[in-house]
Amino acid sequence: MYTWDTVFLARHGQTEWNVLHRGQGRLDSPLTPAGLAQAHRHASALRHRAVDGVFASPLGRAVATARIIGDALGLAIEIVDELTEIDHGAFSGLLEEEIDARFPGERRRRSADKYRWRYPGGESYADTDTRAAVALRRIARSPARRPLIISHEMIGRMLQRNLLALDPKVALARSHPHDVVFVIDPVTRERHRLE
Repeated sequence: MYTWDTVFLARHGQTEWNVLHRGQGRLDSPLTPAGLAQAHRHASALRHRAVDGVFASPLGRAVATARIIGDALGLAIEIVDELTEIDHGAFSGLLEEEIDARFPGERRRRSADKYRWRYPGGESYADTDTRAAVALRRIARSPARRPLIISHEMIGRMLQRNLLALDPKVALARSHPHDVVFVIDPVTRERHRLE
């Protein structure tokens, strides 16, 4: 389906709300000094990997990360709206204890069917999975053969589900630390960390 040689998948650098464990969804908070350093390390690690396109979520934390990497690689950033993070709806900006106080039992219902459960007023992973597929098709229309995609942990799981043909439960069990770039071979459907 995809004709890429390699796909590089990165998450935005650490943000202030990540440190506080406050759900961001489509809200935003600035990169921390550690997050800025992560973006610079990614840029250094990718410098000799023949990346030929940088595609980013429109959210500020992803754009800030992409700008650092794109500048280092001499590549313009293409914003792909479909790469935006899953919409947390009424949970946006809340800590877990705030969610439990305002929406009793909702996190338990979520754990019963994480893929289909929908954030109140927001999206489900199933919705985001569909959007991830659209994002990948859009990126595939570009001339890039070795694209770097900078997004978020939650939609990143669905990007990996599509790229690696994973079962949703397998994809949902994956994490994507801020300091890791995954290298994905879309033909063999193998993934490893960029060292």
